[in-house]
Amino acid sequence: MANTLTVTEMARKFAEYINRVTYRGESFILTKGNKPVAEIRPLKKGLTGAELLEVFKSLPHLTPEEAEDFGRDIDKAREEMNKLPVRDPWDEA
Repeated sequence: MANTLTVTEMARKFAEYINRVTYRGESFILTKGNKPVAEIRPLKKGLTGAELLEVFKSLPHLTPEEAEDFGRDIDKAREEMNKLPVRDPWDEA
């Protein structure tokens, strides 16, 4: 669960809070005028290329027919996604 603090408090003790995020894994919701405006949290760590390759190697292999079906499913999904209107993420209130 994230702690809540004001933007002003974060600015005053920025290094302290960044250290808490970095070394303790804490998260913070920043508020301005009693409204949440941002969140500071540790980034999720992804897999390295080598780790990802090992994941792929561990997956079951598809038969040629299954691979063809999967390819058609992907093509159909792309076609459907292209029919959706483009959404501007910066144009949200």
